[in-house]
Amino acid sequence: MEFRKDKNGTDLSILGYGCMRFTKKGSSIDLNKAQREIMTAYKAGVNYFDTAYIYPGSEAALGAIVAKNKIRDKIKIATKLPQYMITSRKAIDKYFNEELGRLRTDYIDYYLMHHLTDKAMWDKLKAIGIEKWIKEKKASGQIKNIGFSYHGNSDNFKKILDDYDWDFCQIQYNYLDEVTQAGVEGLKAAAERGIPVIIMEPLRGGKLVNMLPEKAKRIMASSDRGWTAPEWAFRWLWNQPEVTVVLSGMNSVQMVKENVKIASSAKVGDFTAKDFALIERVKKAISENEKVGCTGCRYCMPCPKGVDIPGTFRAYNTMYTESKKDGRFQYAQTVGLTKEPAFATQCVGCGKCERHCPQSIPIRVMLKEADKALRPIPYKVGINVVRKFMFRKPKKKRG
Repeated sequence: MEFRKDKNGTDLSILGYGCMRFTKKGSSIDLNKAQREIMTAYKAGVNYFDTAYIYPGSEAALGAIVAKNKIRDKIKIATKLPQYMITSRKAIDKYFNEELGRLRTDYIDYYLMHHLTDKAMWDKLKAIGIEKWIKEKKASGQIKNIGFSYHGNSDNFKKILDDYDWDFCQIQYNYLDEVTQAGVEGLKAAAERGIPVIIMEPLRGGKLVNMLPEKAKRIMASSDRGWTAPEWAFRWLWNQPEVTVVLSGMNSVQMVKENVKIASSAKVGDFTAKDFALIERVKKAISENEKVGCTGCRYCMPCPKGVDIPGTFRAYNTMYTESKKDGRFQYAQTVGLTKEPAFATQCVGCGKCERHCPQSIPIRVMLKEADKALRPIPYKVGINVVRKFMFRKPKKKRG
């Protein structure tokens, strides 16, 4: 197993165990199966295990397995505060203490503010007193490292990075997401600030394996590398020195063994010019079904009315390269769930964006088309409901 350092010089396995996708047995997690998988990973050198409050049964399962096998002091546990459910300082303690109980531990190695999409979410937590709370928990040893997981755009990501002395962060990133969400811009921004980056969705939820077009599969098979689709994705990530840990939601012993094998030899600088060219060909094959030829260069930005033009087009393309559901979810998550909405309907047709677009895309026309497809009435209603919940005002502190 290869290892990389965190901010304090601690060795972390470059392969982390994502505990969101444990196999279910009926309505509960199959604890025996999960134990076999976790212990196989642990014995192979994996020492970073990631879970969250809202992953059904995940924290409790991990806690039970770790306690039974007496490995708590030999691994690092990461879990997350459900910040979207927080409206008071009292609630922070409630959820944190519940997580400690589920995990059967008295400290968390890596604690994250879960699913930030906008700096406004962090500001809401600050208004409640999260900074003082973190300071107290770190002083007591109940939290060793503090970070956040992120699903918004790169601009808001950098604002959050610069607003606190973070120990680490977690982003969605893979060879299709270089200009999506925090993207490569966010990855490098974190590295420049000395902040380790944990990667989630390295395979886009399995889509870079199970939903690859046949043409993309043939391109990979033509290489003399002999790498599988997951191996190409993992090695592309581990080739980058800014990447600290890559999480994988492993739910079979075989998958654990395959990923460990890759992680035991992947190093920075392994990729050749020929390898990078192959990935570009694969990306092109995947993008052949796209509706808009947007490269995410962001020359069209900023929009005077706040429209996230590249974010809208990326989600619109996802509807056709992956599925309608995935595209609409991405649009809601990265465009709709920011403090100041960035919907395509905010466009007033000034045309400034089109004058700067290297691809000569008829942006004003395509924005209308994209929004209509991405936000049918049920999605409009759903996004509005979630927005009211996520951006409700915190309770005022007494005294």
